Amino acid sequence: MATKATKQSKSKQPQISYETFAPRSAAQIARLQRLEALTAGPVFGNQKKENDTQSWTLADAMTTTAMTSSSSTTSSDIMSRTYETCDTVTKVVKHSTSLRLALRASINICEDISNRHAELLRHSGELSASADRLQAEEAQLSKHAAEIGLPLQHYDAVDRIGILVGVLFRGTKTVRGLAKVKVDHEEYPELLQEIEEAVEYFATECGGPAALEEAMSKGKGKQEELLSGSMEYYRRSLALQEAALYLIQEAVVDRMIQTSNDIRQALNLDKHNQVVAADKLEASLIYTRYHGISARSNRLIRLILPKVKSSGGDGPYLALLNLCRTTYCSHRERLLKMTVRAHMDKLKDRHGLVGMTRIASVFLIRLCTIETQLFLDFFGETTSTTTSDKKNNPTETTTMTSTHDNAFNLDDASLSVMNHVEFQNYLNNLCGALHRTVRRGLVTVHDLDTLCQIVSVLREERGQASSSPVTMAAARSISSVIEDAQERLIFCANTSLQKEVIRFRASPTDLDYPAKLTSKKPKTSTEEDAIQQQLQIYESWFPPMRSVLKILSKIFRVVEPRVFEDIARESVQACARSLKEGSLVILQKSGVRHADLFLVKHLLILREQLSPFDMDLRSVERQLDFSDAGRAVTRFLANRNRRLFSMSTENALVTLLREGVSVQETDMDSKRDLEDALRSACNDFIDHTCASLLPSNANLRQLRETLPKELETVVSQMSLYLENAATQSILLKPVSRKLLRTVEEWKTSSGDDDTEALAQLEAIIKQGLSTSATKAATAGTAAATHIPAPSPAAPTASTNE
Repeated sequence: MATKATKQSKSKQPQISYETFAPRSAAQIARLQRLEALTAGPVFGNQKKENDTQSWTLADAMTTTAMTSSSSTTSSDIMSRTYETCDTVTKVVKHSTSLRLALRASINICEDISNRHAELLRHSGELSASADRLQAEEAQLSKHAAEIGLPLQHYDAVDRIGILVGVLFRGTKTVRGLAKVKVDHEEYPELLQEIEEAVEYFATECGGPAALEEAMSKGKGKQEELLSGSMEYYRRSLALQEAALYLIQEAVVDRMIQTSNDIRQALNLDKHNQVVAADKLEASLIYTRYHGISARSNRLIRLILPKVKSSGGDGPYLALLNLCRTTYCSHRERLLKMTVRAHMDKLKDRHGLVGMTRIASVFLIRLCTIETQLFLDFFGETTSTTTSDKKNNPTETTTMTSTHDNAFNLDDASLSVMNHVEFQNYLNNLCGALHRTVRRGLVTVHDLDTLCQIVSVLREERGQASSSPVTMAAARSISSVIEDAQERLIFCANTSLQKEVIRFRASPTDLDYPAKLTSKKPKTSTEEDAIQQQLQIYESWFPPMRSVLKILSKIFRVVEPRVFEDIARESVQACARSLKEGSLVILQKSGVRHADLFLVKHLLILREQLSPFDMDLRSVERQLDFSDAGRAVTRFLANRNRRLFSMSTENALVTLLREGVSVQETDMDSKRDLEDALRSACNDFIDHTCASLLPSNANLRQLRETLPKELETVVSQMSLYLENAATQSILLKPVSRKLLRTVEEWKTSSGDDDTEALAQLEAIIKQGLSTSATKAATAGTAAATHIPAPSPAAPTASTNE
């Protein structure tokens, strides 16, 4: 009973849950709820259900006290729930057992699969190694098979291709027939390549052309051995190569020849003087027919171009290419040569020599351009879009009238093709028609102006032609014409200088000074009268000097600088000599003062007119001096031990030449000589003027009366010859100083009686020269005001004489 009371007291005590101190998580609570469903009762406290007055646990449910004390639950319900729970647990245990068995079976299967996979990997590795070994063996066997079958391939190619190219071999003889393959077929390039490989192989095997030639030169008994060896097949491969290339020759060379003959027959070019009009040339059959065959010819020529490069510039391919180029150039020249010549002659007859040079140069530039384009259409390594467009529309050539549109895109390959010697010679022959026509006209031209215009026009056109590599042939032809025109110009200039300067003989009218200067008309202010006055001044010059300046001004820009300097140096020297000779004639006719002023005037003009040329009139003349030759020959003959065949400097002949002949060098400077002549002429004028104004035996009284008039006469004569006041003042100052110095000398040597007269004479000199200088300055300024601009036709009188 005590025990029962104790249990009741314990049951009455409140139960303490651990969730108060350690609450469960949601996952733990969910797990306990699943256990509750399996075990038929709650396993944790603090969960009260509706209509339940007491919490039950599994331990309480299993005790006898609980079963006897439960008043609200029947034993049947508890048993049913217990049975259900046991069934559920049994099912779960069975299911877990089945899962465990299934898991064990799965593990066994996975182990079996893993073992099989390892075995598979081992077998696949062995198979891969075997495959690599077999592949290497297969490659090695294929290489050996190719090496073994390579000779057979070339032998088979020779036997197979012979029928295709129309070649049959009967013993050592070769029979040519009709070829089955055409050059336009797609298989032809492959056949050509096979033949080339066979030739290279058999040449390597038998020793090349030299060995074949040596073998063929032997007797017939030896030739039987050639039929079965590589030597015979080398001969056959060469025959096949020749036949294959002959097909290209028929398609290109023979087609060019046939096309040229058809064009000549259609245009009747074989008839005498039958040519094509130049304005219709580009649209004529000469170009349209050749454009029609250019595409096919270029396609075939490009088959042999790589083989020409690979053969090193030798062999049948190069011979065929040269034959094609030679045939093209020769037939094109035959078609165009007479037409170009006729056009040149027509231009000369219609426009004259000067106008013809410009038009003909433009025509040749255009001709070189279209000929180069056509040549590249045949032999170029690449096809340009310009050429293809022109083939699609041939009529567009008639609209191509741009005279200087001679530049188109050229790569390095096209430049090398275009610069071929055969083609450049062909263009030179076509452009040579200009040289032929102009040269014939130059022989009859004597006018320097015409020759200068021809050279100027040709230089301009040569610069245009030289701007493009396409038209270099035209530039070369124009350069040759320029050289001929310059040679003719130099000849005519030298002839004129010889006639008008060096061999000039002055007439009385040429040296009628000062009458030629006093016959000028009054000066007016109108432009025409000013030009007329300038021409009168120009006509008043001495004719040799006028000719020299006129010729030099014309040829200055159109001849080479060295040539111009030589001509100028010789002409200036001849002109200076002619001026001195003319001054001597004037001295006898008009007096010393006019002779001096004449020489000063023209030397000043000559020096000033030569200054714009900016040239160096200096040269070194070398002459052989034989003055010591006699003594050298005497010593040579007297020397009995002379060495005539010695190879040293002691050779007797060398000694004779060294001692007997010497070179004399002379430095020629025409500008310096001209300055010296001008200085000498000015000094002579000063001396002669002072001597005429103050003679040594003059009477002082007469001098005082005549000196003023004499001074005015001197100044008037100077203003007549020298229209520039600055030049007159320069010459008057030394005259004044020398006159005053002469008077001072007279003062020191005379007595007191003449002192007053000399002082008056000195005053007269100072006053007269100052007044005369003022008048000269006024007259010179007025004269300079009325001098017009220089005329382009000839050099003019300068205001700074």
